[in-house]
Parts: sequence; C-alpha cells; structure tokens
Amino acid sequence: MSTSPRRCLSVVVPCYNEHATVATLLRRVLDSEWVTEVVIVDDGSTDGTREVLEGIADERVQVVFHERNQGKGAALRTGFAKASGEYVIVQDADLEYDPDEYGLVLEPLESGLADVVYGSRFLSARPHRVLYFWHSLGNRLLTLTSNMFTDLNLTDMETCYKAFRRHVIQSVDIEEDRFGFEPEITAKVAARRCRIYEVGISYSGRTYDEGKKIGWRDGVRAMACILKYSPIGTRLRRLAR
Repeated sequence: MSTSPRRCLSVVVPCYNEHATVATLLRRVLDSEWVTEVVIVDDGSTDGTREVLEGIADERVQVVFHERNQGKGAALRTGFAKASGEYVIVQDADLEYDPDEYGLVLEPLESGLADVVYGSRFLSARPHRVLYFWHSLGNRLLTLTSNMFTDLNLTDMETCYKAFRRHVIQSVDIEEDRFGFEPEITAKVAARRCRIYEVGISYSGRTYDEGKKIGWRDGVRAMACILKYSPIGTRLRRLAR
C-alpha cells in the first residue's frame, strides 16, 4: 500500500461478555498506526468484562457503559456519536477480525474513492478459518437478498468491518438495536448513494463454544430489516405515520 499510516481512525467496539478477549483485542487495536481513538461500549456485560474495562488507563480509549444489555446496534449508536476521527470503523471485541488490516480497509477512503468500505470475508485469498457451512450459506443468502433490494453487488453485507467517513455514519439515524444494524446501515448508505467499496480481508471465526453469539433468530430479523429499510418498506412506513 502506497499511503503512509496516519492517525485518522476512530475504532468503535461494541462489547458484551468478552472478558477473555477484550484486553488482547484492545492492545492489538492500539498497536495500529492508523488509530487515533478507541470507543468501547460495554453493553451490560455480566462476566467481568466491565471490571477489565474499568482498569484501562489510556488517553486514546473512551469507555462507555450501558447499564443493561441493549444489543449491538444500540452499542454502535452510542459509539458512533462519540467518535471524532476522520474515519470510523466497527471492530467486534472478539478476535475474529484482524486490526492489522485496517490499512487495507481504509485504502479506498484515503485515496478519495469511497465514502464507505466493507471488508469482505468472501472476496479474499487471505486466511480463513473453516467453520459452519449453514452459517456461511445464511450470510450469502442475506447478502443476495440485500443486494436485490439495494441494487448493490456486495459479497459480504454481514461483515463486521465497515468503515465510514465520520460525517457519513454520524448523519445516519440508526434504529435497530441488535444485529439488524447490518442490513439497516447497508440500505441507508445505498439510499444516500454513498460511494461503497469492498476489500478482501482475513477471518478467524469463533465456534459457539468459544463465544459466538449470533444465531438463526438474528438471521430472521436481518431478513425482516432488509424489507423494512428497502425503498418500498421506507415508503410504507412514512405513509403509516
């Protein structure tokens, strides 16, 4: 990559019951030469994560505590509002996504080509842990359905790594509290005709025994959100008000 790293990135970390990984993840994020700040939103953790976060003493780290669990979308809504960097990226608190790849994701933003960049797990020759067939199929089905309603050609709508110009993400009204954030934000940046790019990333997925939280009910909700935030769904909601 030709662009030299500069500290321009706010990393927003939604966090729920990640005691085993959050400290390691935070060290890796802060090691990145791109990062100017980290906003961690603890979403009502009950496993000791809160105590780990209370011990952080780094001026680049803001920690916000939700008193009860509200969901990933709610945590991101809180974190995005506090971000101050030129760019903002979502980073889950587990170790499935690699902060060393921030430069890959930011390249289309830095070059002036993009307003939004998705890090695709399916558009890459980089290492991937081999896990669940049905989970992968579900992701592809949701991406296909989302593409049909947004007229995009994404390969990985459900990816965690979504990076935005800060003014873009802070201008979007995020309504979903849980994992419906992914199709919601995709529909809304598409409707705004943002310049959207994808780059290939690596992926080290977790098993459910290792703490993976998303399940089939979240997939059903994601499908509902694709319909809800599509142009047709948006028009119907406006008429119902």
